[in-house]
Amino acid sequence: MKIDALLSELLYARGPGGQEDEVRDICLRELGSYCDDTHTDAAGNVVGVIRAGLACDPQTAIRVMAHLDEIAMIVKNVQDNGTLEVLALGGAQPISFGVCPVDILGDKQIVPGVLSYGSMHSSGRTANGKDVLAGNVQWNDVHVVTRKTKQELQKSGIRPGTRAVLSQHWRQPFKVQDCVAAHFLDDRAPISAVILCAKLLGERREALKQDVWFVLTTLEEESNAGAMYAASRLPGDTTIAVEVGPVLDEYGTELSVNPIVNTGDQKGYYSRTVVQGLIAAGRRAGYEPQAALLVDFASDASAVLSAGIDARAGCIAIPTENTHGFEMVLLDGISACAETLAEFLLGCQDEQPEANDHD
Repeated sequence: MKIDALLSELLYARGPGGQEDEVRDICLRELGSYCDDTHTDAAGNVVGVIRAGLACDPQTAIRVMAHLDEIAMIVKNVQDNGTLEVLALGGAQPISFGVCPVDILGDKQIVPGVLSYGSMHSSGRTANGKDVLAGNVQWNDVHVVTRKTKQELQKSGIRPGTRAVLSQHWRQPFKVQDCVAAHFLDDRAPISAVILCAKLLGERREALKQDVWFVLTTLEEESNAGAMYAASRLPGDTTIAVEVGPVLDEYGTELSVNPIVNTGDQKGYYSRTVVQGLIAAGRRAGYEPQAALLVDFASDASAVLSAGIDARAGCIAIPTENTHGFEMVLLDGISACAETLAEFLLGCQDEQPEANDHD
């Protein structure tokens, strides 16, 4: 498998929350090459399973989750002159995109537009002009210029609730020495790691002691709805999220191949034995995992754990510069994450959960 080629294809695919079809199609194809069964569930998640070589209790299964969706925008209002008022879809801020080309995903047609804050040659007499000049751009300062009439947009199926995403014109990955930089490495890099992990497990399935369910989830950026749906229906009581991890001094993380093992986030603390198992697996794979408490962060795994759907959860992350911006990761960091995760899944039954697993 060529990770860089797969990653590039995923980056070009548009996937706002609730409309991840382009990403979903790629994932179905790729996971289908390695899983015993692959399908899309009723919520829109891509679900694949690799079954253990020996008969095992289905309830010992582990779920591995990465998300299909990306931060984006949603149309709030279509003005009479065809200008669109937009809001964040997921954890986006105007600074995440800057002024840039966008694709407006109408029900009947994809329409090009330009995300705008207005002219920079402003005296500051208007409210949005003051915000822009002060470098404090808010969503109410933002609009999308379409150069179409309201009636023309309606014919294209563009209305309140329509998704707007960064244009494919702006999605090309950019190589920086040993790194790749692009928008939406969150969560395309983790998806690539999950697919590579499935390949690695397929090659060593005789050593697998429990079934592994791969779930590529919908709507993670908005509500974790896809993860909650899947976790409440699939067997097993442990979920591992695969994510991007912020590189920041406050977390003691660095941009390297060494995966980040998240010990907790805004939804709670991850299970101690899972954290320990991921760290040990990383070392077996030849890396030195970075343990970090990511306070301003959340994942599908912490969502299902905090909701009481799972007994145990963990999160492994690819070190990432500029999260929710023009992100940067090491290609080898994707492989390191996949190898660590595979080691964990192959060896996790060797360590039994402790009575006070969440302490």
